[in-house]
Amino acid sequence: MNVTIYTDGAARGNPDGPGGYGTVLQYVDPKGNLHERELSRGYEKTTNNRMELMAAIAGLEALNRPCQVTLYSDSSYLVNAFNQHWIDGWIKKGWKRGKNEPVKNIDLWKRLLEAKKPHQVQFVWVKGHAGHPENERCDQLATYAADHGPWEIDQVENG
Repeated sequence: MNVTIYTDGAARGNPDGPGGYGTVLQYVDPKGNLHERELSRGYEKTTNNRMELMAAIAGLEALNRPCQVTLYSDSSYLVNAFNQHWIDGWIKKGWKRGKNEPVKNIDLWKRLLEAKKPHQVQFVWVKGHAGHPENERCDQLATYAADHGPWEIDQVENG
């Protein structure tokens, strides 16, 4: 099955810092019907990079069978980690980068690798705020998550 996942971590909606993330899965069933499932979490106090990673994890962990996935994100950090093989280098160096600096968010990177395993995933970067429909979709999700609080995905953070 082909699945499109739109993700974003949000800094808006929470005056004290990053506000939440949003993830939407879209797929067409064998009868040609479009389905959409929203997963979101608001008011999580953490960094924006962690939000972006959690948004991608939420989408991939929500799939209950192997799929072909196109995951849209405006996080070049997330997308480049896979498309430019940064993550492979980090693993080879024992989760170090550059001048032996430790990679941040190793817990989430490992979890994302695990969530990605059964799927064929194409990571697509949508340049932020450039009027691209995919970016607009990602952006709306994160804002909604930040403004409206936790939804279906609480169990993803808590394992």
